[in-house]
Amino acid sequence: MTLTGSDLDDVDLSDRDFWGRPPAERYAALDRLRERDPFAFFAEPEMPFLEPGPGYHAVTRYADVVAISNQPELFSSGQGAVSIQDMPADLSEFYGSLISMDNPRHAKIRKIVSRAFTPRRLADLVESVQHVALDVAAAARRRAQEGDGRIDVVADLAAPLPLRVICDMMGVPDADRAMVLAASNIILSGGDPELIADPNDALTAFLEAGGALSELMTRLAAERLETPTEDLTSALVTTVVDGEQLTHQEIASFFILLCVAGNETTRTAISQGVWAMHENPDQRARWVADRGLGRTAVEEVVRWASPVTWMRRTATRDVELSGRRFPAGSKFVLFYNAANRDPAVFADPHAFDLGRSPNPHLGFGAPGPHFCLGANLARREIEIAFTTIFDQLPDLEVTGEPDRLRSSFVNGVKRLPARLTRAG
Repeated sequence: MTLTGSDLDDVDLSDRDFWGRPPAERYAALDRLRERDPFAFFAEPEMPFLEPGPGYHAVTRYADVVAISNQPELFSSGQGAVSIQDMPADLSEFYGSLISMDNPRHAKIRKIVSRAFTPRRLADLVESVQHVALDVAAAARRRAQEGDGRIDVVADLAAPLPLRVICDMMGVPDADRAMVLAASNIILSGGDPELIADPNDALTAFLEAGGALSELMTRLAAERLETPTEDLTSALVTTVVDGEQLTHQEIASFFILLCVAGNETTRTAISQGVWAMHENPDQRARWVADRGLGRTAVEEVVRWASPVTWMRRTATRDVELSGRRFPAGSKFVLFYNAANRDPAVFADPHAFDLGRSPNPHLGFGAPGPHFCLGANLARREIEIAFTTIFDQLPDLEVTGEPDRLRSSFVNGVKRLPARLTRAG
């Protein structure tokens, strides 16, 4: 790795152990990279069954992440956006869907999917989120009352809300929902040893999980062609744009993307937000007292959590960035978490400030063609989740440290112990 300064010698973003360090240590290392070597070069992480690649540049400055994201013709997503290593093209597209496509195909698929997200459907979804949130909070209260008052913020609150919203949206039967959660956890595990015990089994586990989700959605798509309903799956199989429709495989890949991006991003934001407010009780009290703070509070939760840590781009030809030249084929890994703490953009970037404004964070991706399609729905889910917790579970107390996912890709939380003090 090419670094400047001896205190960076222990920083290796490809080392799984680095992502097991406490967050403060990781952010301090990213700060040093941003200041001293904003395009630091690293060897690619080793992954069974994949050939090691040429290495990548870690992009840690906000301006550089935005510049790369805004020039898709120079920095390709289609060569792989969700994997640092080069994966077979069909596998990359299968798991990345829209994320791992370039124009013109990306524009075509996104246009069809966007047409399915009509204003009325989005309004109905937001209304259903409130009902789901109340139901989830009531279930958490019952669990606490039936036991000793203890709950898990992730399993009882943060995970079921987005999962149910996505499954309701797509029309997934209740009997299949446990599988959807389990498969999503495997795909987003980052190889965490708790979820995949043997690293040599990682690729097989990913393929099996993706296959299970694909089979489910292929089945549902076929059923909706025969008997359409009011769900998003029906809209996706029937929407025609410029004479084209999505294939069943494209719908299956989009469903995997929803499970991965829509489920995990919201779950992580809620989990990390509960922890951040536990560590900053003044900020929690501020939002409880002023519900008008919701808009800025949600943006700060997402900035702080940076649920998706990075995405990859690949130079399509020789390029120049911030005065440096890079040859065609160079890989760039855009570290959103580092960009979201860049002091050139965010005053006091390591402070958790629910009233922060402006807050042009990159928690939903940077501006450009790959900005998150579901960002507005995610914002509403997160706001509703917290206002429901404040109203229905005001006695929620965090009782221990979060058990963090050991992944470079997702800033996830596996467990966060808590209790409801009025459970009995």
